[in-house]
This record gives sequence, structure tokens and C-alpha cells, in this order.
Amino acid sequence: MMSLYDFLGYAAGQELGGLVCKTAVKLKEPIQEREITNTRYKGKVHLYRKEFLEEYFRLKKEADYEPSIGDRQDYQL
Repeated sequence: MMSLYDFLGYAAGQELGGLVCKTAVKLKEPIQEREITNTRYKGKVHLYRKEFLEEYFRLKKEADYEPSIGDRQDYQL
């Protein structure tokens, strides 16, 4: 089990963290918690299976992908 910070290498923030959590709950993924304390944050973080996070971000990346339309020929000089 790993946090979003462990997986991404940076703090994900509340918005992304909320989206990941909602998806995990909807898919009935196991979620654990860990208490952390550092200079920027003190509190609990959610932990998810690595395989879930890999799949979540792979699908997110594919959904955000905008295919190129190539070299357009309908422009004027």
C-alpha cells in the first residue's frame, strides 16, 4: 500500500486526492490510512494498492491525450 506522494513523488493536493479516493471507493478498492508529520502537512493520508494507482493514472493519461491532427493543409499564407 502506498500514498499518492509515494507513487507520484510529489504532493497530489486535495483535488486529485479526492478524485482518486472517490474512484477507489466506487471500485471497492481497499484504502488504508497512515499518520504523517512533516514541515508542510500533519495528518492522515490514504494508502492505495500500487496496481490501482498505476491503472488509475494510466487511464487518466489516456483520457487526457489529445491526438495530433498532423500538418494541416487548410492554412493561408
